[in-house]
Amino acid sequence: MLVQRGNIVDLEQQRVYFGEICYDLKGVVSVLEISSKVEGELFVMPGFVDSHVHIESSMLVPSEFAKVSVQFGVVATVSDPHEIANVLGVSGMEYMRKNGLDSGFKFFFGVPSCVPAVSFDRSGFVLDSKIVDELLASGNYYYLAEMMNFPGVVSGDEDVLTKIESALGRGLKVDGHAPGLIGDDLLKYVKSGITSDHECMSVDEAELKVKLGMKIQIREGSAAKNFDSLIGVAKKYPDMVMLCSDDCHPDDLLDEYFLKQVKRAILAGVDFFDTMKISNYNAVKHYGLPVGLLQKGDPADFIVVDNLTDLNVLKTVINGIVVYEKGTSKCNDVAVEVVNNFCENYIDLNDISVFYEGHSSVDVKVISTIEGELYTKKDICSLDVVGNTVLASPDKDVLKIVVLNRYMKAKPSVGFIKGFGLKKGAICSSVSHDSHNIVAVGVDDESIVKVVNGVVNAKGGLAYADDDIFEILELPVAGIMSDSSAEVVASKYRHLLEVAQRSGSKMKAPFMTMAFMSLVVIPELKISDQGLFDVVAFKPTSLFENERK
Repeated sequence: MLVQRGNIVDLEQQRVYFGEICYDLKGVVSVLEISSKVEGELFVMPGFVDSHVHIESSMLVPSEFAKVSVQFGVVATVSDPHEIANVLGVSGMEYMRKNGLDSGFKFFFGVPSCVPAVSFDRSGFVLDSKIVDELLASGNYYYLAEMMNFPGVVSGDEDVLTKIESALGRGLKVDGHAPGLIGDDLLKYVKSGITSDHECMSVDEAELKVKLGMKIQIREGSAAKNFDSLIGVAKKYPDMVMLCSDDCHPDDLLDEYFLKQVKRAILAGVDFFDTMKISNYNAVKHYGLPVGLLQKGDPADFIVVDNLTDLNVLKTVINGIVVYEKGTSKCNDVAVEVVNNFCENYIDLNDISVFYEGHSSVDVKVISTIEGELYTKKDICSLDVVGNTVLASPDKDVLKIVVLNRYMKAKPSVGFIKGFGLKKGAICSSVSHDSHNIVAVGVDDESIVKVVNGVVNAKGGLAYADDDIFEILELPVAGIMSDSSAEVVASKYRHLLEVAQRSGSKMKAPFMTMAFMSLVVIPELKISDQGLFDVVAFKPTSLFENERK
């Protein structure tokens, strides 16, 4: 029997008192109140739960992700293995689940609902309703992950609705993903049984969804940052809000990860116990997670901090085992197996040329990025045509974007994009949501070809290239994760960011932003390996403004 003394933060009764917790590997045996007053400098409280995250976006396997998370008081994540499912299907999902299980951390994986996201997006695997049902029936997965195909829900697509019913019939939650959805379409979406959303574009949208019974997940990731615009919703509806990261790159993971959001909520004026609700309690209750809340009979999951403002984590305990203490992570070391699905699909200059005959200029549809957002705007820009070839315009910050299928031999799709600010060279990534084809943005075709072929040769990675250099962070695990530690990956990632910024990019996270430019379920204009996609109209569209697709 183990004993932890300190000021106990009781989320059920919303009070703090001095006492002791007796626990073992089976759970909390007893909670004894010694004094109703706060005594000493140790506070014992339930650990934090990230309510929606794609572990793969950290570029770490789950066991390495866990080693960092526990340092900042996170004891569990609600994890969507959507990224690896697009690459390797069920075997990839099982890879994540088993690697996480061996770590000693609490990963609660869901079954991805949209693999691929839409039929216009070609990935390495397809999860149909039969496979989804079998996975949910296994008992190894805790929910149906974000339903991005909101048009399918609204239109009554049989395969989509069957997936939802498979989860609801087993008493499992269905996560949402419906940016900007309002009116009758939103009503249909909610009535289908979807009960959460991390894609709200405004406070009005968030409050509308709350009033319809949806839990709102306020996201603060590496690319998409909605905390400042939506945290007021938590003050007004604390029972209906959860915090999440969604996508967190390794440098942000090491920079206090989820704990930073919790502290920001307190600084933003959210009541302390309401902050605990949105960072732990609501997720545990919503998903029915076996995560302890410091009640008798609960799993022994808790953290020890030195105060209730700075929340400096001194110790983290999961299932009665100390997994972090005195600056040392004690999660289990897990051997990292390298698995992948990558076709050697090299390109040349002719493959990425854009041809237009008979004019000296042409109006093209341009993906216009917004710093800190996954949403884009559709701009129209006049570009020069020289020798029947449409040229990018770095002076106008209109660069070329290329998406290349990495699962089969195929020609790349080519478009134009603004907001990256590069003045030379090109960046490239095999992390590109959701199918994880290869995506590149560059100033000149030579750099684009060089950087894309470098990533193809490495079978996955993030890279930069220009006339003089080629730099790469290799990602051998499914082309989206490293087999190294967080510290090693973060160091290499920061170096790539510095190289991109020296080449003119003003973005905080150009690689992560680029990775979402092929996600054809977030408005307004995106590009997949098959071409431009108008997300508002939800159909393919021509590159040229006056030409029909």
